[in-house]
Amino acid sequence: MKSLILLLACLLPLGAAPQTHAVSGTVTIEESGNPLAFCSIHVKNTDRHTKTDDKGCYRIQAAATDTLCFAMLGYDTVKVAVGKRTRIDVALHAMSVVFEEEDLVVPAYMTRMAGIVTTGRPAEFSGEEYAGYEENRFRSALHEPLSTFALEADGASYANCRRILASGRAPETDAVRIEEFLNYFDYDYPEPAEEAPLSLLVEAGPCPWDAAHRLARIGLKAREVTGTELPPTHFVYLIDVSGSMHQPLPLVKASMKMLTDNLRAEDRVSIVTYADEVQVLARNIPGNERRRIKDLIDELEANGATAGGAGLEKAYEIARKYHIGKGNNRIILCSDGDFNVGPSSDEAMKALIERQRKLSGTQLSVIGYGMGNYKDSRMQLMAEHGDGNYAYVDDLREAAKVLFGEFGATAWAAARDVKMQVEFNPATVASYRLIGYESRLLEAGDFNDDRKDAGEIGAGHCVTALYELIPAGAEEHPAGSVDALRYQGRQGTPVVTIPSAEALAVKVRYKLPGEERSRMIRAELIDSGTEELTGDFAFAAAVAMYGQLLRLSDFRGTATWDEVIRLAQQGLANDPEGYRREFIDLARVAQAVCGDDYCLQPGESKAAGE
Repeated sequence: MKSLILLLACLLPLGAAPQTHAVSGTVTIEESGNPLAFCSIHVKNTDRHTKTDDKGCYRIQAAATDTLCFAMLGYDTVKVAVGKRTRIDVALHAMSVVFEEEDLVVPAYMTRMAGIVTTGRPAEFSGEEYAGYEENRFRSALHEPLSTFALEADGASYANCRRILASGRAPETDAVRIEEFLNYFDYDYPEPAEEAPLSLLVEAGPCPWDAAHRLARIGLKAREVTGTELPPTHFVYLIDVSGSMHQPLPLVKASMKMLTDNLRAEDRVSIVTYADEVQVLARNIPGNERRRIKDLIDELEANGATAGGAGLEKAYEIARKYHIGKGNNRIILCSDGDFNVGPSSDEAMKALIERQRKLSGTQLSVIGYGMGNYKDSRMQLMAEHGDGNYAYVDDLREAAKVLFGEFGATAWAAARDVKMQVEFNPATVASYRLIGYESRLLEAGDFNDDRKDAGEIGAGHCVTALYELIPAGAEEHPAGSVDALRYQGRQGTPVVTIPSAEALAVKVRYKLPGEERSRMIRAELIDSGTEELTGDFAFAAAVAMYGQLLRLSDFRGTATWDEVIRLAQQGLANDPEGYRREFIDLARVAQAVCGDDYCLQPGESKAAGE
């Protein structure tokens, strides 16, 4: 017997790992007691890690001799020895940052990015570029009854403007795309029926910045897709490692590791980097070889110029070579958009991407990083023409939202080439104005043209469109109207309206992944005259008001920061991740940074002495 025991002991490996047991618990915010979603928990000196869910709960395997590290950007890290405990609850303390000029204290998570300057003089932003556009005006329902545009669920503009505000500076007006503010958030829209990819909701209420107007909300919800439902995916990680990415590269690495944690054995990953030159670091690695993929990501270093065009060409080449038939083939570009070697103009990028997309059948999703020389206009253009989504990541929590919590939406399109067309009834609506979507407008004839590219909606995403309506019979002149002619009568055939109580009718066209013929859903709205905004509708109106204040909209009317906060507070019942509470904090920061001058109506000025 002793010989057998000795033999077994010799067969055991030296330094065998200690036995582990399950440890679970919750992570909360010390100041409020609220759960902290997407907090990172890792076992010190190992590669075992996890994240909290939307209720702040976690579960991980650890040994009695291990130490758990609880980390979230903007909070003090907590380290706890495990011992024999099976439950460990922790509360993280939010650090504070002071804007000296405004004497304003905000949580450090509002800075959103390691290394950002949050005291003293604001960081330099002179190298950033944003596409200019003219804000949508009111249109006559009689003479222009159709409003047509492409839908998308991107939230990049909201996260980017949050980063700018957190530095103590007001964003440029062209940095504010209100549709991306609205679509950053989830709403309690109905789930799609049975196997349908989209649901459609239409409602109306009072316009909070103009009491004489009405506000119409159109909401779509894409069907959730679980990991088991996703087809095999080939991801090409296309990572900018040029010198301008030196500061954000650690955040890029952490982001791509989060994405890697979602991969399955049937998925594949290739890795392409570019700086002065383009390098292919990996080809078609199985998704369950996560450690191998992460080791390659860890080795990345930033240096040199930015051959972005050549990087894109190589990424599409790799995507074609390892294309998965009837699968999900997607390039994930991580960059600040500052291309300076080879083809680099917006037109060159547009032509390159459209050509390669047709050749490869591969979608391009764009994730922006960095500050100071960030090229938002180019990043937006590449995502639009690459048939993919566009996000901006300013800290680990945003990375967790985009690449971990919303993995299905980021990685898989529930519907492609999604277009909306709204017809307004001139008997009930004099004029209308689409809030946002200026860069996504289409001609009326594009709606039924399946050859016309439009937007992508990821699995589980919500999309919201708001219209400000001037009711028929209002004393103000409808948009585009002219006085009766003095020397001639009315020309042309008089318009004949069909009697209806409806204010508007909505049609949405979309294609299922892999199909080239569109399908359509529709809904109509009869305005019941609701006199108060509540819940999700109130919150969406608050977000639109906030965006209109930030971009100094000509139509901001009586909007104020205080009214933004009041309306947003009515929507806090639906806030599992805490993003709406964060929005209220951000509105207070905007109020301090931008001041009450932003609340004045166009042409109005403060009275002397105020």
